[in-house]
Amino acid sequence: MTTPARLVEQLRALGVRQGGVLLVHTSFKAVRPVEGGPLGLIAALRAAVGPRGTLVMPTMTDGETVFDPRSTPTVSMGITAELFWRQPGVVRSTHPGGSFAAEGPLAEELCRPQPLSPPHGLDSPVGRVYERDGQVLLLGVTHSEDTTLHLAESIARVPYSVSHPCVVKADGVASTVMIAETDHCCTRFNLADDWLRARGLQRMGPVGSATARLCNARDVVAIAVEHLAADPLVFLCPPSAGCEECDLARASLQAERGPE
Repeated sequence: MTTPARLVEQLRALGVRQGGVLLVHTSFKAVRPVEGGPLGLIAALRAAVGPRGTLVMPTMTDGETVFDPRSTPTVSMGITAELFWRQPGVVRSTHPGGSFAAEGPLAEELCRPQPLSPPHGLDSPVGRVYERDGQVLLLGVTHSEDTTLHLAESIARVPYSVSHPCVVKADGVASTVMIAETDHCCTRFNLADDWLRARGLQRMGPVGSATARLCNARDVVAIAVEHLAADPLVFLCPPSAGCEECDLARASLQAERGPE
């Protein structure tokens, strides 16, 4: 059983900055057992950034119902993120599918309204973490969960885009709109592991029972944009892999060009 105090020691040894902005993707199953459960982990993350720091987590939903940041549960974000946005003093952004939650001095700024598309562009919570020179902590998960790499795709203007239906409410009326994003299976986001480690831009270490990765958001974006400039499709599985999600992203290239 790891105590929150021990988690704070491990997080700071890893390089989490006090007073900084920390975007966390985590699997509590990988970190446990933790004294106090997921709330004990949240307390440790808050303590690690300190009172002048801002803690951020993804709280995304499926977009199938009208989104209410005060009540709509997350989808596939894990118990830690689900409990985090429900805590007193936590702000949640209003994107109907790609919301984030934040707590700390910059929470309101990071979670202010954003365009529907792209969900993870510069004018979004993840983009604002990047602009604020924030850190990205992958706690018990890999870069396949790293939303900052979607930001890199947006900045690099990758040629693929897949639209998904999302329920949006305007002037009291709910309607379904199509939201374009750089969607695919994200498995090849794990290429960033080798890219970052080769240049000494990623720190790894234990936090609880999990392996943690810590990077600067600007480093993640810079190195991904560099590789996307050389190969704009580097994050898509090859056609021979039979990956339905990546095949849909590739199909969007043909749709963009139109019939030959």
